[in-house]
Amino acid sequence: MSESKALLDLIQESLDDFCRDRETEFSAISTDLVPVVTFTQDLLAGGKRFRALFAYWSWVGALATSDAPQSESQRQASAAAMVGITAALEMFHAAALVHDDLLDQSDTRRGKPSVHKKFESLHEASQWAGSHERFGVAGSVLVGDLMLGWSSEIFGNALLHSPTSEIELACRNEFSKMRVEVMAGQYLDVLEENAAPTRPIAELVGRANRVMLYKTAKYSIEAPLLIGAAFAGAAPGLLRGLSAFGIPLGMAFQLKDDILGVFGDPTVTGKPAGDDLREGKRTVLVGLTREALSTSVGNVFDEMLSSRSLDAEQIGFLQRTIVESGALAKTERMMEELAEESLAALEQLDIDATAKVQLRGLALKVIQRQA
Repeated sequence: MSESKALLDLIQESLDDFCRDRETEFSAISTDLVPVVTFTQDLLAGGKRFRALFAYWSWVGALATSDAPQSESQRQASAAAMVGITAALEMFHAAALVHDDLLDQSDTRRGKPSVHKKFESLHEASQWAGSHERFGVAGSVLVGDLMLGWSSEIFGNALLHSPTSEIELACRNEFSKMRVEVMAGQYLDVLEENAAPTRPIAELVGRANRVMLYKTAKYSIEAPLLIGAAFAGAAPGLLRGLSAFGIPLGMAFQLKDDILGVFGDPTVTGKPAGDDLREGKRTVLVGLTREALSTSVGNVFDEMLSSRSLDAEQIGFLQRTIVESGALAKTERMMEELAEESLAALEQLDIDATAKVQLRGLALKVIQRQA
């Protein structure tokens, strides 16, 4: 079994154990709380685990250059702690997905109902009073909040086994910064969806880039890299080098996501075709499209993108407009250039050779994925 596969199995085992403990705890309060844990555990059972793997291999890579070498017993203790750290990252990511799906009114996640839709179905099947939709909103907000708290709990417990107090503090700082940045990015994303039509066309791409940086690029790639390296006691120079690798890769990651959100195969992505268009996402892809359109066509494009109730024919029109404007080709070139920048930065890092190979492989998966 590969080291990465072994790690992923341990992470899943850790998350399952955590959820079982929470189910016991919640059941003692009321059996009505069981769906809260069930829906959480269902969401934690899937995913690519990119964040966990970037954090782990960054830790492995940074150990080779750390000023605080570890004995074999210390390394084993740190490896066990890394399972907790990476599990916490996965719990945090799942919490962000719960809130993101609610804010975007996205009804599916990985081909299954989103958490707010599961709560709606529970309400309907139970024939409770009130609105299915309001219950779904309330349930998903609370589950997302719980998962954020649980991610901090798992992370804090893992850091009890930090090699030094300085390493513990560095990891906590990186984790805290990640939480702040992703929430800031999420708010800016919501703002753009509601305010973008009134913005000057020349600002759209720059504003979309800022959302992309904080909502996705830093938290998806850079933050896990820095947390893993910080746990190895990495020097500031290596942390800067990891940021130079992680940020452009994270930007490429989101550009790929934007393309899949418009043109992805629903049977692969687990999302309806053109889902980002239905949600009115103001992405770099959309910004580049608007830059290329005439005023009259651009006004039609904006009106359709703001409707939030597009049919298949309208989705097809928007897709063709994006392609014919040249925005898709530009976005793909941007993604390729960012990927090249990222991989070049990786080659400059003074880290363990095996870890570098693994990080390169992960980077290629990020860029080449179809879901």
